[in-house]
Amino acid sequence: MDTSQKSLRTAGKGLYQPLYDLGRKDIVAIERIHHIELWVGNAKQAAYYYRQAYGFELLAYAGPETGVRDRASYMLQSGDVRLVLTTALGPDSPISAHHLEHGDGVSVVTYQIPNARSAFEILVERGAEPEMDPTTFKDENGEVEIAGIKAFGDTSYRLVSMEKPHRVFLPGYETRQESPIIGVTNNLTFIDHMVTNVEDGRMEHWVDWYKKVFGFSVLAHFDENDISTEYSSLRSKVMTNNDGLVKIPINEPAEGKMKSQIQEYIDYYRSPGVQHIALATDDIIGSVAQMRQCGVEFLNTPDSYYKNLEDRIGKIDEDIDALRRLGILVDRDDKGYLLQVFTQPVEDRPTMFFEIIQRKGSLSFGKGNFK
Repeated sequence: MDTSQKSLRTAGKGLYQPLYDLGRKDIVAIERIHHIELWVGNAKQAAYYYRQAYGFELLAYAGPETGVRDRASYMLQSGDVRLVLTTALGPDSPISAHHLEHGDGVSVVTYQIPNARSAFEILVERGAEPEMDPTTFKDENGEVEIAGIKAFGDTSYRLVSMEKPHRVFLPGYETRQESPIIGVTNNLTFIDHMVTNVEDGRMEHWVDWYKKVFGFSVLAHFDENDISTEYSSLRSKVMTNNDGLVKIPINEPAEGKMKSQIQEYIDYYRSPGVQHIALATDDIIGSVAQMRQCGVEFLNTPDSYYKNLEDRIGKIDEDIDALRRLGILVDRDDKGYLLQVFTQPVEDRPTMFFEIIQRKGSLSFGKGNFK
């Protein structure tokens, strides 16, 4: 890894550190998850919500005031997590059509890489369908090149490279330094993983797509014998690049007595899409306590879950009463343990939600907590 790439991953407290080395060279060198863009019904209100409830800072804005006539976008950041919330300013925009079909949801995942044009050509040659041809944008902070490929459903991947990697954001945006409304951040540090839901029978198609196009590997796989309840079940394979910066669990529904949560997502989102984004923290108790105080709603965990928890999981550092009070779950593998908790869906459709996760050695995804 060259010095410039390393600095992107390690500058500042808590940013992403490589989880492992699979011994394979990545097809394209992904330096960071640059940002995730959600197309929403009202970006101004959504930005307020994520600042108030999740402790994000508003760092950049694009809209009519900056010369962008068809949309308004707010870039929020916490640690190395960047969310762009975009809404259309007219009914004929593809953003409006996307929102009518799907509701609020992830439309674009952007990777920062050394050379967007070269990477685009490589990925298209390997079978990706173009979404945006390489395009150069320039402002007073230098040149930025962006290209895109289509992925699952109406989701796309963008590739971005820039002259000055540490610029605040992209051309067309103006800097807006506004702290979290609550006055403090919630210590969210980076994107641990993003989970994709696809239709029944399509998981293997997308596993093969990530292998062929990006050269990713299968890190883990689960079936209905691993992840199921009396009523619902799913199958999942986790795709990863060489060092774990990018981890993409791909879920498909499996047969159960009731409709799978994966099928429910697809029915309401009306296509495959990003089910949830897992946000890492190095203090999950502090982060979740602050979020609960600010109105974030989490899934309920019964008190019985914590009875004899250490007998099931082994010794942990955290106070179990604090975990019980906040509804935080624990799981362990042969590398260590993790703590995690899931929010309720962030809109009325039961589609996208967030996970808050703290890893203490574990490389797994909490399969023991699917209940």
